[in-house]
Amino acid sequence: MKFSIERAVLVKAVSQAQSVVERRNTIPILANVLIEATPEGVSFRATDLDTEVVDRAPAQVERPGATTVSAVMLNEIARKLPDGALVQISSDDAAGRLSVQAGRSSFSLATLPREDFPVMASSEYSANFKAKADVLRRLFDKAKFAISTEETRYYLNGVYMHVAQVDGQPMLRCVATDGHRLARIDAPLPVGADEMPGVIVPRKTVAELRKLLDDDDTDIAVSVSETKVRFATPTLTLTSKVIDGTFPDYSRVIPMNNARKLEVDATDFARAVDRVATVSSERSRAVKLALDQDRLILSVNAPDAGAAEEELIVAYADDPLEIGFNAKYLQEIASQVDRDNAVFLFNGSGDAALIREGSDQSAVYVVMPMRV
Repeated sequence: MKFSIERAVLVKAVSQAQSVVERRNTIPILANVLIEATPEGVSFRATDLDTEVVDRAPAQVERPGATTVSAVMLNEIARKLPDGALVQISSDDAAGRLSVQAGRSSFSLATLPREDFPVMASSEYSANFKAKADVLRRLFDKAKFAISTEETRYYLNGVYMHVAQVDGQPMLRCVATDGHRLARIDAPLPVGADEMPGVIVPRKTVAELRKLLDDDDTDIAVSVSETKVRFATPTLTLTSKVIDGTFPDYSRVIPMNNARKLEVDATDFARAVDRVATVSSERSRAVKLALDQDRLILSVNAPDAGAAEEELIVAYADDPLEIGFNAKYLQEIASQVDRDNAVFLFNGSGDAALIREGSDQSAVYVVMPMRV
């Protein structure tokens, strides 16, 4: 195998591929990236057996072939080469070495045979559709903060992507929850997604997916089966196993009859919460919200550290209410709000609060209260 590739192209391709590689591997081949050169270009493939990334890049291929080399090592070398360099890569299978040359720099890296590299088995996908990158980015970005990190409840360790009915209209929906807060985001259902099975996309896959979604106008080809999900652009393919579990009936925890309505500037609210939470103890980070006529008082009382209070002018015309929340949860939800106003709907001080983005019903958040 022998080819030449621009340094910037190599950096982008290898960094995206190597990001799925686990740093601590008991199987040496999983620390490697599979490089395959064909007359059409070069592909870089990496996997951790649950997730696989294939990045295709343009290159001048002199001699087709394939080998595997340390993903982290190749990424570090590519990053440290000078800007604008033309990188020449060639393999000597007999010696088990990969040569990387750019200008006066030369590296010789150990390789492992391509036959040892595990390639994720192809799957029959029951649904294939296309969605714009900005649509998928909104669905996953707004939901991912609520993913649980509790390994015992593994079925909550991802984003549940499925088809839902809203006023008789099918929607593509993403939901995440950790039992303390919940995010539910809707988008119009793309053509071809009607038969899509509901799948739980793992946290790591959600993070990797973000790299495909930078260009708003890109069409992302999405394929879904009961066991796998695949997202693809013309140059990058991300395939992942889905979490084998049943996502709970989240609709039961979304309050439908909360009548007390608070409207507040989302940015002002997030900053005020951040300021008063400065004195709260790290363990609880509880912030009390005291609501009265068009007035909100945020306060924290931490006996071992101090106290803080801040008043905001808001739109509120219901009965007075005092309720406490985890400051971090409030900030995370407020940071998801794209519109100027966040709308909070309360029932009582012991009941979950519902948060919306202005009049937009397509993004809904729920947060459980704390005792303060």
